Amino acid sequence: MQTVKTLYAAFVQGDVPGLLATLGDDIDWASETTSTVAPWYGIRHGKDAVASYLQQLAETLEVKDFTPVRYAVTDSDVLTVVHFHATNRATGRQVTMDLHHQFTFHDDHIVYFRGTEDTAQVEATFQPA
Repeated sequence: MQTVKTLYAAFVQGDVPGLLATLGDDIDWASETTSTVAPWYGIRHGKDAVASYLQQLAETLEVKDFTPVRYAVTDSDVLTVVHFHATNRATGRQVTMDLHHQFTFHDDHIVYFRGTEDTAQVEATFQPA
């Protein structure tokens, strides 16, 4: 759980190298969605691909709230619920929702991440205001 807290703190601070340090070299990272509207959607493999994901997210959204509210821990996984609020930089439209994250660990590094979100709300932020 501490590694996920470190990753989240790095995300909020915009510390990409710090966030990437929590990941395994062959990280499998994705937001679970069939939508292709958001540039960060899709499966990514490796730290460079996760860095691209983070860049696309930051270029598109101004994150105003990213607050973890629940953690559940097993031997190899951490599941979280995160309260999220952001504004689409291009349209000014806002999104507020709870994100659900699954992290799987191997040798103290995150090797698998899946996030789920309300894609309808995200898609709506891309519509002109």
